[in-house]
Amino acid sequence: MVDLVLTVCLAANPSHCRDEHLYFESHGSLMQCMVLAPAEMAKWSGEHPTFKIVRWKCAFPDKGRAI
Repeated sequence: MVDLVLTVCLAANPSHCRDEHLYFESHGSLMQCMVLAPAEMAKWSGEHPTFKIVRWKCAFPDKGRAI
């Protein structure tokens, strides 16, 4: 599993931001996550039109975080 971490802000209030975590199988490779990320971000953006993605990164999930 790989964690795609999106920092998103409300389009109507850009100072109101939060992190969203999208988990998906990418065969354990952060490079694979980087390749798959644009499609995942487009899907998330389509489902959340009031938010704007301002930053993103791929990481391995924290061991203590529930997925």
